[in-house]
Amino acid sequence: MCFKCCLFLASLAFVYFAKAFGGAYMKSSITQIERRFDIPSSLIGVIDGSFEMGNLLVIAFVSYFGAKLHRPRLIGIGCVIMAAGSFLIALPHLLQGPYKYETSVSHNKDVNSTESILPCLSNHSMTEADDTPDLETKTACEKAAGSSMWIYVFLGNMLRGIGETPVMPLGVSYLDDFSREENTPFYLACIHTVGILGPMFGFMLGSYLAKIYVDIGSVDLDSITINYKDSRWVGAWWLGFIVTGTLILLSSIPFWFLPKTLPKQGQEQSESKSKSTELATVAEQENFLPEENQEQEEKEKPVTFQELAKDFIPSLKRLFRNSIFSLMILTYLVAVNGFIGMITFKPKYLEQIYGQSASKAIFLIGILNLPAVALGIITGGFVLKRFKLGVIGAARVSISASVGSFCLLAIQVFIRCENAEVAGLTVSYQGAPQVSYNPQTLLSQCNMGCSCSMKHWDPVCAYNGMTYTSPCLAGCQTSTGTGKEMVFHNCTCIGEMMTPGMNTSAVLGQCPRKSDCDRIFKIYMALSVVGSFISACGGTPGYIVLLRSIQQDLKSLALGMQTLIVRTLGGIPPPIYFGALIDRTCLKWGTKQCGGRGACRLYDADAFRMTFMGLITGLYFLANMLWGGLYIKIVKRQKKLALRNQAKENGQEGNGAVNGHANISIAKNKEDEERTGEESTI
Repeated sequence: MCFKCCLFLASLAFVYFAKAFGGAYMKSSITQIERRFDIPSSLIGVIDGSFEMGNLLVIAFVSYFGAKLHRPRLIGIGCVIMAAGSFLIALPHLLQGPYKYETSVSHNKDVNSTESILPCLSNHSMTEADDTPDLETKTACEKAAGSSMWIYVFLGNMLRGIGETPVMPLGVSYLDDFSREENTPFYLACIHTVGILGPMFGFMLGSYLAKIYVDIGSVDLDSITINYKDSRWVGAWWLGFIVTGTLILLSSIPFWFLPKTLPKQGQEQSESKSKSTELATVAEQENFLPEENQEQEEKEKPVTFQELAKDFIPSLKRLFRNSIFSLMILTYLVAVNGFIGMITFKPKYLEQIYGQSASKAIFLIGILNLPAVALGIITGGFVLKRFKLGVIGAARVSISASVGSFCLLAIQVFIRCENAEVAGLTVSYQGAPQVSYNPQTLLSQCNMGCSCSMKHWDPVCAYNGMTYTSPCLAGCQTSTGTGKEMVFHNCTCIGEMMTPGMNTSAVLGQCPRKSDCDRIFKIYMALSVVGSFISACGGTPGYIVLLRSIQQDLKSLALGMQTLIVRTLGGIPPPIYFGALIDRTCLKWGTKQCGGRGACRLYDADAFRMTFMGLITGLYFLANMLWGGLYIKIVKRQKKLALRNQAKENGQEGNGAVNGHANISIAKNKEDEERTGEESTI
């Protein structure tokens, strides 16, 4: 392989790593961004979908016109735009003031002693009316708090989507043009395997930064009364976008030095040959390969924008007349809906269902699920190359992987932990199980005299294992200590669950889950990792089925349209409707600094699980049904092509009744063959 070919492969793999690194970090920071800007899951879904919106703006034109232009340089330009988007996402941190989380407890730096405060009595003036400021005050407060700063994140993520557009369609088509047909699956598998390391490191960076406080270096951490396990905690999400932007910017450098086209493998000419020798070689090739050289000459001729544009609509018509391509797009569309919804909210799912911290949930996804995906992708590529599977064989591998992963996913629906015990929300103050979406259930006889606000989420954990939404609602009379070490005493509501003389104290933070939840969580993660591996095994074979089902001159357009459709309808809507449905399972909403509903603090675990996993399972079931129909179509087309090839070999086309059936099949499928240019083997 020539040096420039190796350079392109290495550069493309690095770009795949860098863009995947940035994309995974964005996914891992969703929870932190949601909390920082106090927005619901449905709005965070819109922000997450802005990446695909950026793709939608330019993908069709980049895929079609980019194939005629300097593809490596277009990829380099895209990387620069991606880097600019990452830096723009981090900008709100520099423009906003310090993060102020909701709390009913004083954590002033001036409090430097163990002086007691009275939680139950300190909120007498804090009625529901007092919590709602007038319109003028609220407007001024929102302006000061920078409540609309999430728009910068939205626009930055859209820029990332625009910049990422040329990488896949132009990179893959450029690779397929110079590589041998039998080497393409292996090269793609290697590139995707290097690329999948990006999400792994992206999630690990997200996990690390989720433990670092958002305003690190500008606030006194001793005055903070929450830790990284608290649902109000916000990590240093902005720092990761500076890191990812720098990495993507570096990945763009090699593409500025690559040529417009590279010679096909096996036809490379030595660069050390003299000019006359090269001319002689070209002349010799023209004698034996007139068609190929004619095409090469045509490519070198300058093409005007009008000439490119007039063929765009006819090319689209030719492409979508290909029934296999159209059905594959629909199948991918359904599967990607389930995958995007799952990967966007899986960290939140692990937090709410299994009681894991945001940092640990992100870390486990990065260290367990993503390596399994990488191994699955390279395994699928190896199986194709080792057994020299054709289109039908590749389709069989893909559908088997899809069915296997669906079965494991269906089992995960029934794996669960009990709801966290929160007085007034998931259990009554007397300990009886209940799930209440009515905030009035937070009031009980034991805290009626405290005039507590029901809007605050400032959880305390009692020694009886129950969580109370605030020290006031726990009926606590006094407190000792400062910061994270604060302890509340003589809590009347805790006394209702305890025998006389037992400890009625509480500490800051939510109580941990029951011990058996850790064992259940390990079972869930084991099934999730195995399912990730099996699902990924079908990725490369499915991609090869797509490549071999389209005509050579439509390859870049087909890959671009696939990206456009799948990312538009499979990338934008899922985070929005998944987030909206998840919001419906919220039991306790946070309160914004200026009043109003903020981010959700606690979900109904069972409703969340059935909504989240049920929706994913349903989408994957539909994708499997579509794969079945697609496989039948592929087999039928391959049989017709085999019949045609057999008739050609025997030289009996149109010669007698024996070959009548073959001639009818050839005539019937001539148009299909011209549209698709499909090959019978990889």
